[in-house]
Amino acid sequence: MSKIAILTDSSADLTPEQASRYGIDVLTFVMTLDGKDYKTNENCTVEEFYDILRQGQGVPSTAAITPIQFCEQFCKYVDEDYTDVLYVSICKSGSSTFNNAVMGQRMLAEERPGNTLRIHMVDSRTYSMVFGWHLLEAARKIRNGAELAPIIRELEDKLDRSEVALAAFSLKQMKKSGRISAAAAFAGELLGLRPIIQLNFGVSKVVGKVRGNDAVPAAMIKHVLSRVDDVSEMPYQIGYTDCEEAAKELAKQCKKAFGHEPENFFHLGGVVSCNTGPDALAIAYLNAAHKE
Repeated sequence: MSKIAILTDSSADLTPEQASRYGIDVLTFVMTLDGKDYKTNENCTVEEFYDILRQGQGVPSTAAITPIQFCEQFCKYVDEDYTDVLYVSICKSGSSTFNNAVMGQRMLAEERPGNTLRIHMVDSRTYSMVFGWHLLEAARKIRNGAELAPIIRELEDKLDRSEVALAAFSLKQMKKSGRISAAAAFAGELLGLRPIIQLNFGVSKVVGKVRGNDAVPAAMIKHVLSRVDDVSEMPYQIGYTDCEEAAKELAKQCKKAFGHEPENFFHLGGVVSCNTGPDALAIAYLNAAHKE
């Protein structure tokens, strides 16, 4: 009989309650700012980390989860007689974490010779609850006894079709992280421009700019409408940092435009907000088919 472990990293932005409910193990990224290390849900909350970003002077960084950490986790599964582990990672193109998991698997063969643990690794191709939400659904089905192979195929299909429209109200953090140039950030702040960013398959690009915060929701919705043929059947979520009222307004406009409410509201956690800053909104949606 199969005994299946489910593993992800803290970029999935699962709440501790969600992870506990579905028996999902989470390896936590370390975020460093001004010489101090932070782990959300361990030594600070997500909300506290937004304040830390606002007050910080330097450029925040995240340290990839190491091969040793993965090897230790895999050894634990072997020792506890698990037959399989499903690991869903942060976007492979944006972090070395996925490759470190592969290295951890190789190290496992040396630490536990002859082990029969089957490790199934899935690159999410994205970030935050954009993949965490689908992982929760997969975990629920696994815990209810569903076969692993079709669950992985379904999960990968959803990840293939997951897209994001993102907007940052402040360009300070994006300039610090190198996501946009200092010149573009200066011009944007001077003119009150807000970039609308598309994130698909781990690739981000600016697809529009609007003047002022009030114009952001309509521009985000316009982009989604340009990507999806039938929004009436489109599952979507609203992500946000330290801007709950803006998220509520976005949801209100989305309901009017799409004809139904979002499936979920979620915080863009520490890993994502290190790049977007503490003032960002996102619409995470599932397209009917992957589009370039």
